[in-house]
Amino acid sequence: MSETQLQDHRRSKTEIIKLPSEERQREAALRERFASFWATATGDRRAVYDAFISGSPLTSDVTLEAVDEAGVRGFFIHPQQAEPKRAILYLHGGGYVLGSAKAYRGFVSQIVSRTKIPALVIDYPLAPEASLPAAPDAARTASLFLIAKGFDRIAIVGDSAGGGLTLVTLAGLIGKPAGPAPVAGVVFSPWVDLSFTGASMTDPDIVDPLLGHDYLQDCARKVVGAHSPSDPLASPLFGDLKGLPPLLIQVGTDERLLDDSKQYADRAAKAGVSVELQIFEGMHHVFQLDVAHLETSRNALDRAARFLRDAFDRG
Repeated sequence: MSETQLQDHRRSKTEIIKLPSEERQREAALRERFASFWATATGDRRAVYDAFISGSPLTSDVTLEAVDEAGVRGFFIHPQQAEPKRAILYLHGGGYVLGSAKAYRGFVSQIVSRTKIPALVIDYPLAPEASLPAAPDAARTASLFLIAKGFDRIAIVGDSAGGGLTLVTLAGLIGKPAGPAPVAGVVFSPWVDLSFTGASMTDPDIVDPLLGHDYLQDCARKVVGAHSPSDPLASPLFGDLKGLPPLLIQVGTDERLLDDSKQYADRAAKAGVSVELQIFEGMHHVFQLDVAHLETSRNALDRAARFLRDAFDRG
């Protein structure tokens, strides 16, 4: 191993989390539930997606505060006791065309309950009504909003398209004098390459029950607008990753975005970023949402919470 390879290895850590046999059975039952839901769902596509995401339960130890000021709209989710000046900015998934802060309140409360750190989950402009750079602009505005509110230790967390948006936002904040740099980024199944170079996008051995290649291609066309799919605003995989804070990436083996996570972790390590890649065997896209059904989902969120707590304590 060369000196450069050794340094990359020290900066990165990849862990494969095995799936117990009893959890395989629960995963299979959950996939049947997914198939039934999507086969019978009718009505507005955004309302249906929000109903699906809202299945992640709201914890009983948080309070909700609606936010609509300074160009930021969404919800603050507060733990019962919070340490001062710490906050999480959460950017939701949905392929840049679906999703809302309201639908994600339950899921984000799971993170808040575990970390004891308040989180702001925002609405950002969706495609096709709004294309790039609308979503990154909204995310940056939200991060500056938190700084203006007095938070000086901030982490950014997101899933799927929101995971990609998280990484775009972190890169956009590097070296900017607007406030303190984020202490960490955590992304669940991030979509980081809208030019579709990852082999898992078309791998016939992957059976992703929630996300298809054709669907993602349609979403990409709608959000990129006049930009190239390989523009770092669309695909953070191709951006300058030097200077990013510590990153945690979680992904399942049974999803189209598996190679997005692998490729990004590799590029981040080569850029000198401390990055942990956790690959969960047999898991589907953003399985962390399914805390009510899977021990693996709860385990993954516990791991993410420990990573965030450590990052805030160091920051």
